[in-house]
Amino acid sequence: MVLGLVRNLALTLIEKYGKEFTTDFETNKKVVEKYVKFYSKSLRNMVAGYITSYMRKLDRVEEGEGVKGQS
Repeated sequence: MVLGLVRNLALTLIEKYGKEFTTDFETNKKVVEKYVKFYSKSLRNMVAGYITSYMRKLDRVEEGEGVKGQS
């Protein structure tokens, strides 16, 4: 349940503010906090972590390396 919330929120933020996110967790944490007010640091960190991993996967795909587990 929480993971679905994290994923949905992260993907919504990426859709709306994608250009502000990077592959750096600390930067993404600040951007997430800028747009969503959390009462829980751990939830904020989970969303920022999901976004960070998503952006790293995008970078690998753009560089032609592919994503682990896919041909």
